[in-house]
Amino acid sequence: MIAREIPKPAWLRIALGLAPFALAFGLSGCADMNENMTAAFADPAKYDLYDCKQLEAERKSLGEKTAELQGLISKAQTGTGGTVVAELAYRNDYIALRGQSHYVEEAWRKKRCRASPPSASGTPDNSSPSAPSANAAPPKRSKAGSAVY
Repeated sequence: MIAREIPKPAWLRIALGLAPFALAFGLSGCADMNENMTAAFADPAKYDLYDCKQLEAERKSLGEKTAELQGLISKAQTGTGGTVVAELAYRNDYIALRGQSHYVEEAWRKKRCRASPPSASGTPDNSSPSAPSANAAPPKRSKAGSAVY
């Protein structure tokens, strides 16, 4: 016996053809990463008891980790199927770091913290008293013979 395929109406063929596009369009909103979503992956009270020095160190650390993950995501996306690999391997960590960064910045603003000045790099500074310039006058001597600056 020969089985015959029953022809499908035109509207059904069109609907079945457009179904994957409608599904993709419907799910595309799930990929939007706004501040509300990133904040859901971090503890809002984690940084409440940190002082400004600790917050500054945490900001620096989170910035470095976020930059590293962004680099890994970019690198993964260059390969075949890299977007899927980047999403599976790195996206959750990236979202969590963004959430933590959000709360660190919020605590930073609440406590009115200021960035500390950069530390000395170990090179001699010509403006310091220990390194007089060639045109500087010789130091004055006290009665005991030691130099007074």
